[in-house]
Amino acid sequence: MGQNQLPDIGGAPVVQLTASGESEGPRFVGATVAPGRGMLLLQARVWLPGRGEADLLATPPLEEVAASMGGPDDFAGNVSFSLGGAILLPYANRIRGRAVQGRQVETQVLGKTVRLPMNWGGKAPGAEQYAMHGLMLDTPFEITGSAADRVSGQLHAGDFDGHWLSSTDVAVEYRLSASALELSVEVTNAGEGPLPVGIGWHPWFNLPSGDRTQALLHVPAKSRTAVNDYDEVLPTGEFLMLDATPYDFSKARPLRDLYLDDCFTDLEGGPAEVIDPAAGLGLRISGAAPVRAFQVYAPPDRPVVVVEPQFNLADPFGPEWQGADTGMVILQPGERTHYEAGVELFAVQAP
Repeated sequence: MGQNQLPDIGGAPVVQLTASGESEGPRFVGATVAPGRGMLLLQARVWLPGRGEADLLATPPLEEVAASMGGPDDFAGNVSFSLGGAILLPYANRIRGRAVQGRQVETQVLGKTVRLPMNWGGKAPGAEQYAMHGLMLDTPFEITGSAADRVSGQLHAGDFDGHWLSSTDVAVEYRLSASALELSVEVTNAGEGPLPVGIGWHPWFNLPSGDRTQALLHVPAKSRTAVNDYDEVLPTGEFLMLDATPYDFSKARPLRDLYLDDCFTDLEGGPAEVIDPAAGLGLRISGAAPVRAFQVYAPPDRPVVVVEPQFNLADPFGPEWQGADTGMVILQPGERTHYEAGVELFAVQAP
């Protein structure tokens, strides 16, 4: 499909990438990026031996995506993290606060009061509502470079319309080869005060076989953060060791019917993996330091697994952490930080 046949997303044309190089076995074919929605990765197409082309990411048809944006479910850009692969910035995951007028939460960040969009929360009656997944989900980027296999963009975010500290400049690049999809994000403190930065990426990986029970997960972690429940999913400040528990994925093991919405930490190095033996496909999901955690979401009723490499733990400024390091990077004026994440494909033996 040519670009002129695709709908604009976020008021701007999408960018289609073609994978460079060659690879034996499973390979990337192309990808689609929406600069008008925070450089959202809309889709990545792969070729699988014996199956042909398939969508790697759980994204509806782009006409449906375009129609859903700006609607009632898209407050603060929420549609962006319900599909594809959204970039989460200047914080990943949840931030709690006091609900105030204008569908906002008020909270303290580095000793200063900020108000953040209250765009998520538990679904049970009376459940707490909070800020979720950053401030640039629906923010348009300026394209700064493009080629067949890559695209880069920039955003002079300032203080995110008064919601954050200091002033933020963001540069993003996607690179696509037959064997790997790579994402780079650089954040610079362009202001005069300290800038707290947490970065994450939220890819919804399809299981091409459609069989979630036989899919395998590997997360190189020794602990996970405890949460109050799986509705609000709020951290308690406690770390739970994984050894000899159903959540120990230090070696690849089947998901079966286990529900996951968990933050895996104490990382031991190396990538996470999602393996779909029935489709002959494996994914290696990497996140370079200072990535502190992999948030994994895997609902038993869908053949999808979300694996999010991220700097920070949930509610990183919350009192439950008692001042512990929660992974937020604090940039002084003029300083910058880098985020690198990627996905590699590999073949596995079908059963």
